[in-house]
Amino acid sequence: MKELKIESETGTSGVRIFRLIGPLTLASVFEFQDLARSDHDAATVIDLSGVPYMDSAGLGAILGIMASCQRKSRGFGITGATERIQTLFTVAGVSGLIPSFDSVELAERQLSNAASA
Repeated sequence: MKELKIESETGTSGVRIFRLIGPLTLASVFEFQDLARSDHDAATVIDLSGVPYMDSAGLGAILGIMASCQRKSRGFGITGATERIQTLFTVAGVSGLIPSFDSVELAERQLSNAASA
């Protein structure tokens, strides 16, 4: 079983970027959730381009982190969702709920602009 690698960096204007590499599944979701929820930056971007697949636990983690950001009036978005992950979002009925950006750079720019407005 492949493990999830989590890279974290602070981008422009206090935007936290999480780059995930590997499957986002029940086996790996708790470490990611804890790390993302302990974050106090202005906004959170999750780059899923390195995630080949996720299960319902991974989807729940994304939604939970998004809800946590919303409660704290912090920006949130994802980038790099593969067709397989986009299909999961559609089947689960959440594809229109999760802010998605074409690139990490675009997400950073838009979320940092929203935070400073």
